[in-house]
Amino acid sequence: MPRITIAAFKPKPGREAELMAVIADRLPLLRRLGLATDRPNVTMRSHSGVILDVSEWASEAAIARAHQTPEVLALWMRFDACCEFVRLDTLKEAHEDFATFEAVQ
Repeated sequence: MPRITIAAFKPKPGREAELMAVIADRLPLLRRLGLATDRPNVTMRSHSGVILDVSEWASEAAIARAHQTPEVLALWMRFDACCEFVRLDTLKEAHEDFATFEAVQ
């Protein structure tokens, strides 16, 4: 059964463009490896500048496989270089009745 994930990334200073490039590369790679579905992703920005990306994994097993796939691990290293991973509950918007973000794509 597919799984929806909301990932939140705080760009390191001056590295938002690099982060956006990594986000753009992520789903094509996961899809090529059979780890993500064809459902379009949604990318948003919080008031504080955190970038959120909503996407769909093919299954729980696909998520587990990603943690052991060298190409995915290399992609995650690219994320590490340009951002910090953020918990949704740290975002102001997450505490509103209807969390609303700026559309990025």
